[in-house]
Amino acid sequence: MSLALNINGRTVSVAADPDTPLLWVLRDELTMTGTKYGCGIAQCGACTVHLDGQPVRSCQTPVGSVGASKITTIEGLNGAHPLQEAWVKHDVPQCGYCQSGQLMSAAALLAAKPKPTDDDIDQAMSGNICRCGAYQRIRAAIKDASGQAA
Repeated sequence: MSLALNINGRTVSVAADPDTPLLWVLRDELTMTGTKYGCGIAQCGACTVHLDGQPVRSCQTPVGSVGASKITTIEGLNGAHPLQEAWVKHDVPQCGYCQSGQLMSAAALLAAKPKPTDDDIDQAMSGNICRCGAYQRIRAAIKDASGQAA
């Protein structure tokens, strides 16, 4: 089945079964490998993308359910998002595995709450697991990107 998807501001056509997880369409059909596979059960957040600005787990989002919604992936942040700069400044990445999902959740947070409190950050980021334990640096980078002292 051919589906039209709006990804990072472009309309693309993919041939996929509507039940196929969005993650596999992004990675396998479109070779957009920035979005990572983590647990496959929407528990770790590694596969987080935005659907109309809201963070969703692409491993559990059937591509047929996306419709005309706008999908934003880590590639859509273009490497110049203030969070990406803060990520580097605060030396956040260690193994890097969770980073795209962490950045997508943080970007959705800042879009909704430009000056988040620590509680806002904890709540927004609680579904993203970092096996390296870089949580303090992630929080500092989010605060820095929001213009608050880190």
